[in-house]
Amino acid sequence: MQGMLQIIGIALTIFLCSCSSRPSGYEGYMTRPYTVRGESYEPMSVKAALKFEETGTCSWYNESTFFGLRRGNTSIGEKVMPWHLTGAHKTLPLPCLIKVTNLENGKSLKIRINDRGPFIAGRHLDVTPRAAKKLGFYDQGLTTTRIEVLSIGDASYKRKHRSWWLF
Repeated sequence: MQGMLQIIGIALTIFLCSCSSRPSGYEGYMTRPYTVRGESYEPMSVKAALKFEETGTCSWYNESTFFGLRRGNTSIGEKVMPWHLTGAHKTLPLPCLIKVTNLENGKSLKIRINDRGPFIAGRHLDVTPRAAKKLGFYDQGLTTTRIEVLSIGDASYKRKHRSWWLF
């Protein structure tokens, strides 16, 4: 019985350690141009992105399932899990950390941008279902948000907005 409890404890620890709210570890920055549905996009430079702020329509998208074990991949190859607080933007360098504020209810959240999109006219940001729930618009599907870039990149590539710690 004692051995079985230890095995369960180890399995639970491994599972919980893999449940971080944001994936990480991409080397460098993804800023290369790309084309989707015949439309070309030119991501902004790291320097320009560090000063970037934008207001627009935000939606949520789901690229993963948990119990079905099908997981999507982001544009930088990271796995998408239901508990991640991540999102997609058409022109920000990948990866980056942004502050998203729902202007309809005042709720804000830091999320990692690690994917491209949304590719629906009039939308500036897609977030995962968990992020949409935390921002309070999951049931609506759409809301108006303001985004502010806090940092670009990971580890030794990380570049921060000079006032990111104020958030």
